Amino acid sequence: MKALVVAPQPFFSTRGTPFSVYYRTLVSSELGVEIDFLTYGEGEDVDLPNVNIIRIPGFKFLGNVKIGPSPLKLFLDVFILFKMLILLLKNKYDFVHAHEESVFFARFMKPFFGFKLIYDMHSSLPQQLSNFNFSKSKLLLNIFKSLEDSCLKSADGVITICPDLYNYVNSIIDNKEKHFLIENSIFEPVRLAGKTKASHQAEKNEVSSELGNKDLIVYAGTLENYQGIGILIKALKYTVEKHPNAHLIIVGGSPEQVNKYSALAEQEGVSQYILFTGRVAQQTAKYYTSIAKVLVSPRSEGTNTPLKVYEQLASGIPLVATNIYSHTQVLNNDVAFLVDPTPESLGNGIVDALTKSTLRESKVKAAKKMYEEKYSRAVYTQKLKKLLELIR
Repeated sequence: MKALVVAPQPFFSTRGTPFSVYYRTLVSSELGVEIDFLTYGEGEDVDLPNVNIIRIPGFKFLGNVKIGPSPLKLFLDVFILFKMLILLLKNKYDFVHAHEESVFFARFMKPFFGFKLIYDMHSSLPQQLSNFNFSKSKLLLNIFKSLEDSCLKSADGVITICPDLYNYVNSIIDNKEKHFLIENSIFEPVRLAGKTKASHQAEKNEVSSELGNKDLIVYAGTLENYQGIGILIKALKYTVEKHPNAHLIIVGGSPEQVNKYSALAEQEGVSQYILFTGRVAQQTAKYYTSIAKVLVSPRSEGTNTPLKVYEQLASGIPLVATNIYSHTQVLNNDVAFLVDPTPESLGNGIVDALTKSTLRESKVKAAKKMYEEKYSRAVYTQKLKKLLELIR
């Protein structure tokens, strides 16, 4: 099978968090699909078998693409549209695998080129426009809602990434057999083109050893407002009051975000207990999480399950997470320390995870069992294989 994958995002760049797109493409290629992969100019090339990466111009002078809708993305998507049209005119594809807003283009090209269409739906686009304050226009939101519904109904296969989105889509489409819930649950190292294992080892060796025998609490991810980093920083004072040997590492974030939260830590009087790394290579981030005694996911809002939760389940390290729907679609009290999204509750939950050894062990064991049975690489591959068999 030959496919055109269209991913309108900086690929590969951890700033754009395109991990789900990477793993979807990797597993498809391993299943024998020959892929032309169309994406933005921003990012690093990756080493993927049977994948030809095709980029639109980078336009570096316009700055970096940020998470969520933006005028820059609209501008770049015009080039995605025209390049997609050229590729479809030049090549015969069995199917187009469209991520996010590229499905709008594929939806209207499908009747003319006769390809099958997979809609990889990471989120509801009308909801994104509203949540990121891109537009409050009811007319615009209704137009996008109508377009999205049309794409869902006309697609030959639909992928959603969490139960909330899965249920939402099933309320719209009639043919449930074409719809697959494939969580972003695999997390093996991304193979950047030309980057050796030795260079990954060098990155690991650069990690500071100044933390000594501290009991490390690690958060790794973006520092967007919905991630609850402010709650986590305020929670730390409740933790160190009862467990002074605790130390928090916050991995990720732009310089502006790090400065913002560093100022908050100073204001809360806990700056001496926090290390901010800023953005680091994936392997370095994985090293930080591997030396943690407790992992945290303090997200304060949202409905999509964080990608990092699946890796946290498989890690063998206890997880403290806020008791919100974004988490409880996957997590329960058997596999994690679930706490209210408040500083005091989160801080005390971290203390429990650090000190209650029997409870730690039981949750870790249950978490690993859940991951293997529901979210492992084998389960993920089998789901994608069934989808590809459906559209043959």
